[in-house]
Amino acid sequence: MLGPIAWRTPPLHYGPWELITSLITEGLVARGVDVTLFASLDSITKATLDGVAPTGYEENDEIDGRVWEALHVGHALARSGEFDLVHNHLDWLPLAFSQHCAAPMVTTIHGFSGANILPAYRRARSHFVSISDSDRSPDLDYLATVHHGIDLDGLPGHTPGGEDLILFGRIHPDKGTDLAIDIAERAGRRLIMCGIVQDRRFFAERVEPRIDGDRVVYLGSVGPDERGTILGSGLALLHPIRFAEPFGLSVVESMACGTPVIAYRKGSMPEVIDEGVTGHLVSNVDEAVAAIGQIGRLDRAACAKRARERFSADRMVEDYLTIYRKIVSSKG
Repeated sequence: MLGPIAWRTPPLHYGPWELITSLITEGLVARGVDVTLFASLDSITKATLDGVAPTGYEENDEIDGRVWEALHVGHALARSGEFDLVHNHLDWLPLAFSQHCAAPMVTTIHGFSGANILPAYRRARSHFVSISDSDRSPDLDYLATVHHGIDLDGLPGHTPGGEDLILFGRIHPDKGTDLAIDIAERAGRRLIMCGIVQDRRFFAERVEPRIDGDRVVYLGSVGPDERGTILGSGLALLHPIRFAEPFGLSVVESMACGTPVIAYRKGSMPEVIDEGVTGHLVSNVDEAVAAIGQIGRLDRAACAKRARERFSADRMVEDYLTIYRKIVSSKG
């Protein structure tokens, strides 16, 4: 399992790629599969851990991500002949050296970042898995789409909820943090925001001046122990994205707690949200405000049930096992 090294696996706070890598790894180990996880050396796993980076480069200013990712990939591929298959979660860099991988490679594309990385994909000796149909590039052939799964045991079942609106994700224009504040203000609701500040200028100019600790509350980045409590406490999760979201883990986590989602109709949202069951899809602030007025009519138990049926980590692991068997059997 070739994991990313921006953050520890599993992450303490933010780190969606590391989180999914961890869930797949631990799920495979629980099924008796012999797995070696290549990740930062402070990672926690029941698999065999190997790597070269002492910590994630986003967590250590002394680590240059470009250098240590290259060292990390080189170290893993040097051992690739020892394995039946290499599952790459590190985007394009391992693909650039995939001809040196002695085992079949499958790459989960955690978010297609743009046409400029296509050369690495076109030349790669790898099978590709998308995380949503909407995130597929027409220039690539895919073996399958596997929607992410989540750790349901770490989240409460459907909760009574409350009156507040929740925003969960990195503070960035793409995530529509400022739009969420507009929506909450128009709806006359308090907004609880959680997430790392990824765009500091945007935060300073468009978000921070509106945080008053009363109607707009910012809790910073919260860890897995707090996520379920916060998500389950809301009337709804707002997800007014400005970009084609490849998946949206917080969306699924919220729905699994019984808190429905009001999201802009972009990217994977129509795949992830079941309209009228787990939330509502909208196109602008006006529609989002109107949806808040209707959200209380949704059955929170039905919301949680549907999300848990569709997005369990167990389902995700079984989907990947099917893919692994297909690749390994075709090799023989």
